[in-house]
Amino acid sequence: MKEVLIYKGYERFWHWSQAALIIFLAVTGFEVHGSYTFFGYENAVVYHRYAALGLIVLILFTAFWHFITGEWKQYKPTPQFVKEQIEYYLLGIFKNAPHPTKKTVLSKLNPLQKLAYFGLMVVIIPLLVITGILYLFYRMPSAANMNPLNLTNLEPIAILHTIGAYLLVMFVIGHLYLITTGHTIFTNLKAMITGYEEIEEDDDHHKKEEKKV
Repeated sequence: MKEVLIYKGYERFWHWSQAALIIFLAVTGFEVHGSYTFFGYENAVVYHRYAALGLIVLILFTAFWHFITGEWKQYKPTPQFVKEQIEYYLLGIFKNAPHPTKKTVLSKLNPLQKLAYFGLMVVIIPLLVITGILYLFYRMPSAANMNPLNLTNLEPIAILHTIGAYLLVMFVIGHLYLITTGHTIFTNLKAMITGYEEIEEDDDHHKKEEKKV
């Protein structure tokens, strides 16, 4: 085992900032939805709006960072070892079986994680952002004092936005569970705080990867 820098500084900043914003958006969003009262409806609406704008800015910066660093390749789905990974999570993990894939600097996610994050970035987040923007600006006047979107029925948009919210909550719950599946229950959490994680080093492949980063 060797301790290696797996998660870079911006990567950790993005992860925790996004987590905080998503949790806050869920709390305020479900209050706006009428599930409970905490901040008060009007305050929840304002807080939700500003948190959403903050998340959009973070997404734009992070998309740029992933593009210029090539880190977007981490989330490219692959069919290899998907079956083995499913079997590991269903049975192998409870029998202390070896992990079917190895984490490296250039391959931080296993096949199921890649699929989950790909769905998050390509389906769930865009669904929430697009429906949220439509909901936010549907009555925003333009320079010509006209309604640029002119939406007469917000119900379909609200329903899609709520579906996206529930999907995101499901993703967070699954993510919290997977945090506990490292070498120890806190291994993955510690790695996302410090950036360093102990990984197996049984050949020269990791050394070659480390030099490329």
